[in-house]
Amino acid sequence: MPRKSTRLTFAVLATGAGVFSMLQSLIAPALPTVQHALHTSQSTATWVMTAYLLSASVFTPILGRVGDLIGKKRTLVAVLVTVTIGCLLAALAPTIGVLILARVVQGIGGALFPLSFGIIRDEFAPARVGPSISNLSAVIAAGGGVGMVAAGPIVTALDYRWLFWLPVGVVAVTTLIALRYVPESPGRAEGRVNWLGAVLLSGWLVALLLPLSQASRWGWGSARVIGLFAAAVLLFALWLLTEARSRFPLIDLRIMRLPAVWTTNVAALLFGAGMYSIWSFLPGFVQTPSSAGYGFGASVTAAGLLMLPMLIAMFCSGVLSGRLEPVVGAKNLLTAGAALGAVACGFLALWHDQQWQIAFAAGVFGLGIGLAFASMANLIVGSVPPEQTGAATGMNANIRTIGGSIGAAVTSVLVTGHLQPSGLPYASGYTHGFSLLAVLCLGAALAALLVPVKRAGRLPVTPRASSETALEKPEADAALPR
Repeated sequence: MPRKSTRLTFAVLATGAGVFSMLQSLIAPALPTVQHALHTSQSTATWVMTAYLLSASVFTPILGRVGDLIGKKRTLVAVLVTVTIGCLLAALAPTIGVLILARVVQGIGGALFPLSFGIIRDEFAPARVGPSISNLSAVIAAGGGVGMVAAGPIVTALDYRWLFWLPVGVVAVTTLIALRYVPESPGRAEGRVNWLGAVLLSGWLVALLLPLSQASRWGWGSARVIGLFAAAVLLFALWLLTEARSRFPLIDLRIMRLPAVWTTNVAALLFGAGMYSIWSFLPGFVQTPSSAGYGFGASVTAAGLLMLPMLIAMFCSGVLSGRLEPVVGAKNLLTAGAALGAVACGFLALWHDQQWQIAFAAGVFGLGIGLAFASMANLIVGSVPPEQTGAATGMNANIRTIGGSIGAAVTSVLVTGHLQPSGLPYASGYTHGFSLLAVLCLGAALAALLVPVKRAGRLPVTPRASSETALEKPEADAALPR
């Protein structure tokens, strides 16, 4: 039985994860303001986003694993303290260099996702695990939407620094409550952190994501981009070799090979490509002056309001998925979510002349995000041993981010590949981009169909069960529900 109030525990987890998710998108609409206030160039200002992405990608799976080993609550509190410091440093940053450093510190908060999922699995009654993970996923998804909607009004009414001052207070209070009321997980994974594996994982992630985020400025054929991609391949191969030979791997590759895990991760990669690209390019589309032959010349605030249907829809569908999952299954919800994303992107490719069309498509995509986020988390948590929850869910979040970086990079090529004399993209660039995202989301739906059908009868794995025991029959185990 839970030793503390699960409602209070969930509130703490949801607040921390929601604020981190909001920080992902909150600063994006304010980048021009930051650039002007700190007297820097546009290319330098974009590192405010890039540094956050790289930091989160590195620390999410590593600290997820650390939580499995030394205790999820202890790691959660340390991460919340770090996020508070990062927000405080960003709010006070006198230069762009300090702000970029602050964003690196904030990115450590990516570990809140796997740690939160692991605490729910450890502390909540079995019947509440699935719905609680769905609700938390809804908060995480909605956090990104809140960032897009709230950025404009906050900057207009106050100052861009309040994008960080407000989270400072919220996360600080959340940290104190977590320290007092969140229970420490009783189960611990055996072993230690494979630091060589951690370094190699960090290396190939940075070598992959950095050129994807900067290729439009450096040039796809530049020596830096090609060299980093080559380094990513080499470091990835070395990481696989190291993990396979390690007695205590950072990411157990046997876990990654489970049918329910790898199929969910493929769906996460493809859906992440569509989701992050929509978040990145749809606000820019509606802010384009109508003189370009499309767009509405919307302000940052007005563009955020057009994204409001997405925010509402993703939160509602995420919460609803917790009620639907026991009835229809997480696999079907993931398939439906990805399919809704494909429908929304296809709609945008064909109809984008009226603001209501943008709002409608955003709402449909929001429904898909809510269903997909919740079901992916439930599929991963329900398919791995308890002591691997943090690492496995952290890697799933990372794969979704990698997909988002790839999708955004390719969409950027399509959108900005041919520009009008005014310097604005042609409408056809966005049309081709939305069409590509529809195909990617459709691919995610097809990948979701490959997730093994679960059958009743599995005995739950206790926290003391070892990874070896849980993996004696991986093929059969992956097909069974939590």
